[in-house]
Amino acid sequence: MPKKKEAFVSPFVPEEEQPYSIPENWCWAYLTGFAECLDSLRKPINATERAGRSGSIPYYGATGQVGWIDDFLTDEQLVLVGEDGAPFLDRIKDKAYMIEGKAWVNNHAHILRSYFGSAGNFYLLNYLNCFDYSGYVNGTTRLKLTQASMNTIPVPVPPFSEQHRIVSRIESLFAKLDEAKKKVQSVVDEFELRKSAILHKAFTGELTERWRKEHGKSNSDWRSVRFDEAAEIMGNLVDPTDYQDFPHIAPDNIEKRTGVLLEYHTIAEDGVKSGKHLFHAGQILYSKIRPYLSKVVIVDFDGLCSADMYPIDVKENTRYLWYYMLSDEFLEQASTAGSRSVLPKINQKELSKVMVRMTSLEEQQAIVIILDSIFEKGQQAKESAEAVLAQIDNMKKAILARAFRGELGTNDPEEESAANFLSPIL
Repeated sequence: MPKKKEAFVSPFVPEEEQPYSIPENWCWAYLTGFAECLDSLRKPINATERAGRSGSIPYYGATGQVGWIDDFLTDEQLVLVGEDGAPFLDRIKDKAYMIEGKAWVNNHAHILRSYFGSAGNFYLLNYLNCFDYSGYVNGTTRLKLTQASMNTIPVPVPPFSEQHRIVSRIESLFAKLDEAKKKVQSVVDEFELRKSAILHKAFTGELTERWRKEHGKSNSDWRSVRFDEAAEIMGNLVDPTDYQDFPHIAPDNIEKRTGVLLEYHTIAEDGVKSGKHLFHAGQILYSKIRPYLSKVVIVDFDGLCSADMYPIDVKENTRYLWYYMLSDEFLEQASTAGSRSVLPKINQKELSKVMVRMTSLEEQQAIVIILDSIFEKGQQAKESAEAVLAQIDNMKKAILARAFRGELGTNDPEEESAANFLSPIL
C-alpha cells in the first residue's frame, strides 16, 4: 500500500451513510477511493499575464475552456469538476467535463483521475453530472465545492467489467437521444430563421401582395419615414418613491428578438432608488443599450421602466411598429446609428432618424393579422419543440440515475465484488 494512503482509514462508505441500495457485488466508496485528486497540478494565471502568453494549449476553468496559453501542466485524460462557479444545484446542467491531452487547469476546477482507467473516468464523469450536491457545497452568491467536501462524495462502484458495460450503454442511449435532440433543435432554429424571413417579406410588401390585389391597392402606398414621424419617443423620469406598487421593467425582463416580456417585480421588490420613466398601457418599451437593441415589448399595464429604455407612443398601429422593431432591417439601422465606439446607447436623436417602412393603415392592419396568425402557430411549434428538448435532458438524467443503481440490465451478479478490486488499489 503506498505511503500516501496510510492515513486513509477506509475508502468504503459505512452502511448507515450509503444513499441507496445497489447490487450485492457493487460497493459504496468515497470519491477518493475511486479516483485520485490531482489539484496540486492546477495553477491560476490572471487574464493580464495570460494575454502575454498566447499559445495553443487549452486553459480550463470551472465549467470548460476559458482561453489559451503557451504551456501545459497535464497531458492525459482527466475529469474536471467545478470548485466554484459551476451550476451545482441545477439538475440538468453539467458540473463536470472531460479533458484529453495537453492542458492547463486553473484553481476553479478540481482535477480527478479514476483508478480504473478511461472507463472509470467516463463512469465518474457521468456520475458527477447527476449527483445531488445539496449539503456538499456552501456559499450564497457563488457556491463552492471544497476539496475536503468533494472527497466525501459517495460513489457506487461496480466491478471493473460492469463499469465498461455501463459506460457503453450510456453512450449508446445518449447517442440516440442526441440525434433526436439535434432534429428537434433544428425546429427551434428554423423558427427563428423563418421568422426573420417573414418579417422581411412583411415590410417589403411581399407578404400582402395578394391582399393588395384582392383590395385593389397598389404599391404606391409604401414609403420610408423617419422613426419620429411614426412614433413619439417619450422621456419622463419620475421619483420611484411615489410608485412603490408599480411594475418595474428593465432590459433584463425582455427576451431578445421575440418581444416576450419575462418575469418582473414591483418597484418596492426591486428596491429601486433612482429615477425611472413612467409608461402607460399600450406603449412600446425599447431598450436603448446597444447590446440589447433587439429587446422591445408592448405593455398592457402602467408602470416604471429603466432609464435605459424608451417608452414609445405610436401614431397609427402599435403592433405594426413593434413587429418592424423586431425585424433585421430595424436592428441593423439601430446598431449602426451614430458613433458606436463613443456611445454605449442609442440616443433619442439617433433613434429618431432610423427609417421605418410604412404603408396605409389598412395594409398595416392586414400585415399584423397575418403575422399574428403565422407567429402564433410558429410559437406553439417552438414551445412544443422546447418541451421535447427539456424531456430529452430529463431522460438523460433518468438514465444516469438508473445506471448508478445497477438498473440498466447490464450487471452480472456472478462477477467478483467491486470491493475486492478496490482494496488492492488502495
